[in-house]
Amino acid sequence: MMNRLISTDSLTREAYVSDWRNTYHHFLTEYEGSHVSFIPELLPEFATKFDVFQVLDILQKRLGTETLLRALNPNETIASPLAENNDSQWLKKSNMVGVNIRTIGSFWNVVGYALTLPNFHDSIHLLPIWEPGVVGSLYGKVSWNINGEFYSWQLQQAIPWLDNVEKQLKVVVNVLHALGKTVGLDVIPHTDRFSEIVLIHPLLFEWVRRDGGQLIDHSENVWQEVEEIIWQQLHLIGTADGSWLTYAKEVLFDPDIPLLSDKKRQEVLFGFDQQQRLYRRLTLMQILVNQGYETLPMTMAPPYRGLHINPDVSIIDERGTPWYQYEFDHPQAMSRVFGPLTRYRFYHSKNNNQEWELDFDRPNLAAWHYFTRKYHECQQQFNFDFMRGDMAHVQMRADGVPVKTNAFYDPLCAVKKYVQHHGAPHFAFYAETFIAPPDVMGYGNELDHLEAIGADATLGDLQASIVGEPIFMERFAEYDQLLRTRRFAPSFTIITADKDDPRFDEFYQTGNLVRYFIGLFLTDMPSYYSLGFEVRNRHEERDKNEKYTKLYVFQIHDDAETDKVTHGPFEWGENMQQFQDLTHLRLFAESIWKEIADQEIRWILPPDATAKNKLIAWTQANQPTYIFVANLDSEHEAELKKVPLKGYQLVFETAQTLKDKKCMASSSGRVYKIKS
Repeated sequence: MMNRLISTDSLTREAYVSDWRNTYHHFLTEYEGSHVSFIPELLPEFATKFDVFQVLDILQKRLGTETLLRALNPNETIASPLAENNDSQWLKKSNMVGVNIRTIGSFWNVVGYALTLPNFHDSIHLLPIWEPGVVGSLYGKVSWNINGEFYSWQLQQAIPWLDNVEKQLKVVVNVLHALGKTVGLDVIPHTDRFSEIVLIHPLLFEWVRRDGGQLIDHSENVWQEVEEIIWQQLHLIGTADGSWLTYAKEVLFDPDIPLLSDKKRQEVLFGFDQQQRLYRRLTLMQILVNQGYETLPMTMAPPYRGLHINPDVSIIDERGTPWYQYEFDHPQAMSRVFGPLTRYRFYHSKNNNQEWELDFDRPNLAAWHYFTRKYHECQQQFNFDFMRGDMAHVQMRADGVPVKTNAFYDPLCAVKKYVQHHGAPHFAFYAETFIAPPDVMGYGNELDHLEAIGADATLGDLQASIVGEPIFMERFAEYDQLLRTRRFAPSFTIITADKDDPRFDEFYQTGNLVRYFIGLFLTDMPSYYSLGFEVRNRHEERDKNEKYTKLYVFQIHDDAETDKVTHGPFEWGENMQQFQDLTHLRLFAESIWKEIADQEIRWILPPDATAKNKLIAWTQANQPTYIFVANLDSEHEAELKKVPLKGYQLVFETAQTLKDKKCMASSSGRVYKIKS
């Protein structure tokens, strides 16, 4: 294991930076010579701000000139490190890192960040990559265009042929593949309520008509009236690209009619440059809204359906347009309405939607075909390895999960299968579900739903609890059982982008290092953490908004929204102690990884669901060489005596200052190795 060169006493950021400048040549040499799989002690803040030529120089020495030149050619495709896999089982043991590109500025900066990630962090999940809509939400996509704000001018100046954001994303995935990482995208079953997608294909979404604050029509075919209004408007003001409308209306709007490509449809309705497209989109939106037409907002959790407008609650936008708040007729505990978003209309309705019932035996085939085809096109263009399925917990059938499902049970499942069947059998599915009790986030048993949709791994909710507290121990024990009894793998989740939020500070004020220790060394369980965790401040008091990555999922600059507004770029934490401890742990893990990677574990002291014992211990199921022990705030040090340590020696401890080896510090981890 490489010896640490930066003093562990240098806990201020300024002192750390000074020490790094004196030692970074050594670290770079070790990395460039493939002696280590990451650049130790390199703060991610620095790595994501490296000069383009500095990164290229590092990559050339690491990968070789030929491989790098291929990776930097957007017409070339560097194969995934898992391209030869015939299935997606690999995701069940992956240690994933989530990256909100907006926090680091561009796709290219993901490459710099990857230089700080050891090889055991083998997967990088990119939060949504498309043009955003209302309040700049990454999850409220407007089109299938890649988000231009993630373009790097510095990269284009260094490499002139990388002159658009699509080319830059392609070469970034190429480079990450060359570095041994898999790369995933978000698959989102919704869009902005007045996205270009909604206006190009009204038949794919659910439309309603209101009169002021009263909902007057939510029948099945309101979308046909919307199509006619847009069609007549095109005849009135002309197409955006100057072409003639010499074809039938269905040719323009129906995605199953291939006479026009989606790109051509976009040009006809909206034009080419961003300003023209925005103007045309807002114009069409205003015309429709003035006549009372709008898409139905997306809902979460049962009962999903049955909405009305609250006429007393509305927001007036900068154009003077009122937006009314939708509410459930019969809300339940987790019922939510997401005003800025609308979901694809995957099913026709019963009885013309008079009772808000969907007919799950009549899928809206146009929506299924379009949704799966477009995500497959994106996967193919950029060579993604896996998908994070957003809102994968959605299960709208009031009778619960069917005993037998068909091809139209779930759209996220359909995307996975479509991509796998069209040339990428290794393409995996990471589901955004929280392993909630039955009928809470979706109708029926969420565990059955996860198996029915073919999820390889799922997020879970360990990140939303304090290490060692009863709810944490209960969930941990449950997830371990699910890992060994179900066809999907729950994650040991450390922190996610949606939990790096002031409301959840209490979860991460203690226990961060032991979270990471467990997530890393439970080699048969996947793990997940988000960029920024490495140096995240403890936030014992609420910090300013710019310190939280969650608030960069949006782009809110209205000072009235004080809880979410941000001024300027994301600001990294200054928790040098956590970063140094993390680096120390990573260097040790690097030294033993080949011996333990992907191995099934055997519990010595399993997680105790009652939280009476908070000491856990495990080893390898086959040929045990190492014993891992983690203390999750246990006061029962006698439990350590139950671990069979005879013949083993202590080789690593997260709490380096502890002198008494007969007990362990709370929220700490130890590794013992069998004596040779």
